[in-house]
Amino acid sequence: MPKRVRFLVPFLLLLFLQLSMLSAQSFTNPVLPGGYPDPSVCKVGDVFYMANSSFEYFPGIPIHKSKDLVNWTLIGHGLDRETQCNAAINLVDVHSNGGIYAPSLRFHNGTFYIITTAIYRDAKTNKHSAKNFVITAKDPAGPWSDPVVVKGAPGIDPDLFFDEDGRVWYTGNHKPKDPEFKDQKEIWLQELDLKTFQLKGTRYSLWRGACDGVWTEGPHIYKKEGKYYLMIAEGGTSFTHAIMVAVSDAITGPYISNARNPIFSSRQLSYDNWVHSTGHGDLIELEDGRWFMTLLGVRGDLNRKSNMGRETFIVPVVWEQEVRFGKKKNLWPVVAPETGRIERENPLIFETSKAPSRGPKFQDDFKNDKLGLEWNFRRVPMPNTLSLENKSGFLRLFTHPNTITERKQAHYTGIKQTESDFIFTTKMLFSPSNNKSEAGIAIVQKDNNYVSFTVRKESDGMVIEVTHKNKKKHNLKSIKIKSYKGEIKLKIESSKNRYTFSYATPGKRFKTLVTSSADLVLFTGFTGAHIGLYATSNGLENKDHADFDWVKYIPKPRN
Repeated sequence: MPKRVRFLVPFLLLLFLQLSMLSAQSFTNPVLPGGYPDPSVCKVGDVFYMANSSFEYFPGIPIHKSKDLVNWTLIGHGLDRETQCNAAINLVDVHSNGGIYAPSLRFHNGTFYIITTAIYRDAKTNKHSAKNFVITAKDPAGPWSDPVVVKGAPGIDPDLFFDEDGRVWYTGNHKPKDPEFKDQKEIWLQELDLKTFQLKGTRYSLWRGACDGVWTEGPHIYKKEGKYYLMIAEGGTSFTHAIMVAVSDAITGPYISNARNPIFSSRQLSYDNWVHSTGHGDLIELEDGRWFMTLLGVRGDLNRKSNMGRETFIVPVVWEQEVRFGKKKNLWPVVAPETGRIERENPLIFETSKAPSRGPKFQDDFKNDKLGLEWNFRRVPMPNTLSLENKSGFLRLFTHPNTITERKQAHYTGIKQTESDFIFTTKMLFSPSNNKSEAGIAIVQKDNNYVSFTVRKESDGMVIEVTHKNKKKHNLKSIKIKSYKGEIKLKIESSKNRYTFSYATPGKRFKTLVTSSADLVLFTGFTGAHIGLYATSNGLENKDHADFDWVKYIPKPRN
């Protein structure tokens, strides 16, 4: 070995060990990758719990738990029964980007409470309605109660605050009676009867926001050193999203805006910052007196956009007394005090915890008698959508006349896309009886924004095709499969902002069908993309089905 090389070996080994130790002592944002927006967090004993928006997806309101705020485990859903999703809380034919908005998760006297909004747009009149409701549970993993709608509660993003005197307060937003400009909203407060979950007493108007007051929403109330802090989201959900705070001596106000609002935003950063649109936060205090904030943001992986939509991040918070001369000095939360922004790499919050693995793999061989918690449906699934019993060790997905394009319950189930780069593979058995049936996999953002990779029958043989549905339907490529005998592997690989669709019949290597831009399915609203299994008979009633042996999802985090 040359002398120079021998000299470098110890140095490189030491550098490798130092980097490994640094990696082991840090965690990477986001802490909940994939479409997990509007995080709300509470603490019970030494365990943290978090709830997130789920929109039109079922089961609704995913609930995670953690002991260190960085390693999160999905334990259940607030809405996991069809009976909870009745006419009042309609997740049966809800529109894309409708459904469950911004849940607030709280714990009080042995009971967990979730208060949230169900949004529904009438297909005929195009009018939106918002119903705010409460569900409860003794165990956050469930079961959760049936929803109770809070009557006479306008607006979205409600919050519950349990005061020390035993009173419970509802906080929400609405359009003020005398708006000063378009899209101005106002935060309001009213006492809630905890037995009936109905409002009582006087309604108070609290705050119209700190800056422009556009889309003032997402309120949370906290109490510290005898004062009430009202924290809100403002500025919409895109690049101007921000977090504001105000303080009052009484919960009913008046509230004084922090002169340094917004207390957190990415609006001052470049559009090309690695994460943007940050906002809609919730505060949590640790036993040792430290504070942290969970909040949402959007990674700018694809031309300032992200197929994962809005995800959950975490940042430190400290409290500082304001600098004011000759006036009363208030205490204010300072978010990300060292840098003022979300950092990708961060020191572990608890020294005893371990850093979560980046991009954990997901695999399902369908050996269990029910689907795992990771699987989602677009809207409440119909009976006989799938079966884990008809063919042992397989998921059988039955064809149905409905398609993803329609505002209906299509036979589709998927998991959240958690990284821009990934490999998703499945093995499918499919022998359709007619040329209307097709089955395979699909990446779905919403009804009019998805890509399907499916096999179907034609009069002269089997066809495999990739179709992109946006405002129009585009056939990216289709070919006849001469070697098809009823079994096939399908693979979608995302790398360097490109999707590669490939397939393999038994005994054959994977063959690329088509490669296309990965921005086909982009963040265009509230929800991130799901990757999953799809079967349809395209308007025809039949008894066809596809059997899936396994799925493998390998996310590949970018540096």
